[in-house]
Amino acid sequence: MPHEQKPAATVDADEVAHFSHLAGQWWDRRGPLKALHKFNPIRVDYVRDRTAAHFGREPTRPDSLAGLRILDIGCGAGILSEPIARLGATVVGADPAQCNIAAANLHAATQGLTIDYRCTTAETLAAAGEAFDVVLAMEVIEHVANVGLFVGLTASMVKPGGLMVCATFSRTVKSYLLAIVGAEYILGWVPRGTHQWRKFITPNELETALARGGLQVIDRTGVIYKILRHRWRLSTDMDVNYMIVAKKPA
Repeated sequence: MPHEQKPAATVDADEVAHFSHLAGQWWDRRGPLKALHKFNPIRVDYVRDRTAAHFGREPTRPDSLAGLRILDIGCGAGILSEPIARLGATVVGADPAQCNIAAANLHAATQGLTIDYRCTTAETLAAAGEAFDVVLAMEVIEHVANVGLFVGLTASMVKPGGLMVCATFSRTVKSYLLAIVGAEYILGWVPRGTHQWRKFITPNELETALARGGLQVIDRTGVIYKILRHRWRLSTDMDVNYMIVAKKPA
């Protein structure tokens, strides 16, 4: 009898099941993932600006990421992959949920975009020797089963001289009150159970994991929501949402 394939050590089956349940609603801007759509512009701008600066590009050009191979790990249905592809990058979107990849391919086709979506894991990609100019781990680190292993695997796929960009939640009392109690139970911005506070990771913990993966942090920022303006902006406050850029020495 054939051997059963072991589940990837970075994949949390409960997390995959949760987001698989939302597969048909990823692109509904008023649906259960509306908060992610609201957050998307600031993370796209951050990725574009930091990547363009690092590789000597003009960020205002519509093709500012042309010629760069970028991995969007934990891509879901492609909410981030699509705008990155529109900036000219060659994008590989990876997610362990087949239904998310199906939704991503379907939506990309309606937009006339060519994106290499794969139902796969960090383990499989790293074992295949995949290499990228930029690896994006955006709103995924807090959902994996083993953060240290996941960061190490994704860091290994960054080409020398390349970047890794992460966005996640810090594990603080403030993040519990705002991201869990507020966003999930009071405001209903995201479905209840989307996040597990115990799996949040502080900036120092993430920077330590990145350093162990051979990367050097070159930028870090908090992201806060301005309620009166109904938009996100960058901030020095990293107590809840934050983003980090790290480079691999050439």
